[in-house]
Amino acid sequence: MFRNNYDNDSVTFSPQGRIFQVEYALEALKQGSVVVGLVSKTHAVLVALKRNAEELSSYQKKIIGIDTHLGIAIAGLASDGRVLLNFMKQQALASKMTYGRAIPLERIVAQVGERAQTNTQHYGKRPYGVGLLVAGVDDAGPHLFEFIPSGLTQEMAACAIGGRSQMARTYLERHLEEFADSSREELIKHGLRALKESMAQDKELTVDNTSVGVIGTVLEGKRKGKVEAFRLYDGAEIGPLLEASLEGTGEVETQPQTETTGTTEEGAIAGETMDVDT
Repeated sequence: MFRNNYDNDSVTFSPQGRIFQVEYALEALKQGSVVVGLVSKTHAVLVALKRNAEELSSYQKKIIGIDTHLGIAIAGLASDGRVLLNFMKQQALASKMTYGRAIPLERIVAQVGERAQTNTQHYGKRPYGVGLLVAGVDDAGPHLFEFIPSGLTQEMAACAIGGRSQMARTYLERHLEEFADSSREELIKHGLRALKESMAQDKELTVDNTSVGVIGTVLEGKRKGKVEAFRLYDGAEIGPLLEASLEGTGEVETQPQTETTGTTEEGAIAGETMDVDT
């Protein structure tokens, strides 16, 4: 199983300057089902493909709200994602209790990156086998951040991580110039279409296997300019969004599927059979 003597722990560099345990964690990330994030001038959207371990089990949660101004999407080892999720919730609550305000996006993302990077400096620990897309809003507007197991965090205009995510990234790159001026509904359409690009030809997005999370700023009314609280669309709420995403694509919408497809997805790993606690 071992590549060589330099992959037994995460604190030893190989002669080529590589840390193999981190690379293995990145491979675990690629085994997870795909999640997509994109951002405009007014909103940030997270879209995720859910899996279930077997036909008798429920679909795992892939998008979770951390605070009213912040939400994440998970790809990879769900149990590791739960640990980081709880850490982020603790930090968000501590900021409100200590300072009386929501935690800044860049700060909480940096804290997660530091926590993950610390695991590569202490013997006996391992990197987290999970990647995150973090969407939120601050005084400067909506933002999207990517986190990977090495501890690297970076702000993105659009991003896709997980298994078969390259095709979703190709779609995002092709339509990148459209995102900045997109409305809330248009941004959701782009996210769902990018997610669909990553699926096998015999698979479809359904109300069972799709989740959408949206956050942004209020554009009209008395609360204009205020934060539009993070909202998760799941289950039956997804139906109208899926229908809207098919407009102009030439596809015909069918009745929502109820069959579970998680056991046939490529790259399923044991870790992704565990639901993320909320």
